[in-house]
Amino acid sequence: MGADAFPAGLQAEYRIANAPLQHWPFPHFYARELFTPDYYAELQRNLPDPAALLPMDSTGRTRGFRDRFFMKLGEDRLPGVPEAQHQFWRRLAQWAFGGRFGTLVLDKFEAVADERLKNAPDREITDEMLLVHDRTGYKLGPHTDSPSKVVSLLIYLPADERFARHGTSIYLPKDPAFTCAGGPHYPFADFDRLVTMPFLPNSAFGFLKTDRSFHGVERIEEPGVVRWLLQYDLRLRDGAAG
Repeated sequence: MGADAFPAGLQAEYRIANAPLQHWPFPHFYARELFTPDYYAELQRNLPDPAALLPMDSTGRTRGFRDRFFMKLGEDRLPGVPEAQHQFWRRLAQWAFGGRFGTLVLDKFEAVADERLKNAPDREITDEMLLVHDRTGYKLGPHTDSPSKVVSLLIYLPADERFARHGTSIYLPKDPAFTCAGGPHYPFADFDRLVTMPFLPNSAFGFLKTDRSFHGVERIEEPGVVRWLLQYDLRLRDGAAG
């Protein structure tokens, strides 16, 4: 499905393409009003029952995330997800995986992405999208993402602004020379939190994976917090799993 058949996608592409790009400490941007208001309201109505989602720990990709659950878009319907909801997310996946959107997201970082990929000019870039649900207790220590990651786009999906402070944060290592090719998550005590991207309705945080792209989520302590988001990733096909 092209964006021309998906008007909400046209607005999302416009917002991402024209969001100001920040370059320090790694290339990133933050955009508001990603989808049209009507589509965002429809999206809210189609969020599935969290009980139908898969625990992130069950994938073998990560460990220690007992408060994170997900549904991978573009795959078979999960038991417990009604057919109408499945079809809604299937249409969104068709747009995201249609080619133009991924190209636009990668082009957003064109100059710096070329430097990132100069040693892998012939390796294929693939994309995936997860619908993610986090609960009270969730945390994500500072890390730079797996070596196979090229770009991440986090689309925040809260119903209102109550949980704005629970967005993804950017961190600086206290050791200025410290870098990481990707993989491990580190203690918060070894980093200074530079900024937190507000977890606001219909907003998006996108960034290029580098050996300095340290980001994470402070532990959610208060009861009743939920975080819905879409995670869209561009990866090198033959890279390490993240």
